[in-house]
Amino acid sequence: MSRRKSRRKGILDIDQESNPLSGVANLFDVAMVFAIALLIALVMSYHMPDLLDPNSSMTVVQNPGEAGMKIIIKDGQTIEVMNMTKNIAGGAGEELGTAYKLPDGKVIYVPTNSTE
Repeated sequence: MSRRKSRRKGILDIDQESNPLSGVANLFDVAMVFAIALLIALVMSYHMPDLLDPNSSMTVVQNPGEAGMKIIIKDGQTIEVMNMTKNIAGGAGEELGTAYKLPDGKVIYVPTNSTE
């Protein structure tokens, strides 16, 4: 009788023997599918399929009138992103004149007399 029990035990051990990592073997595949689904959802939520079309031209304004406003301009395959800040532009240049705003809302430009 002891032989029978040992045989059965040996057979059961072979059948039950498995790799403990077999349950996570496809975890990378699942993560890749999930990442691609998130990217597609992101593109669709921002209504940006037109950005992927090489022949379209469009302008998108994000957060209009708020801090951190962005303007995205797409012309063909060229995409330009402008970040708006409260800083005043400065740099090299020359003064061309003065602009005055009248009480009725009109703007008058008066060029400076340059001797150059």
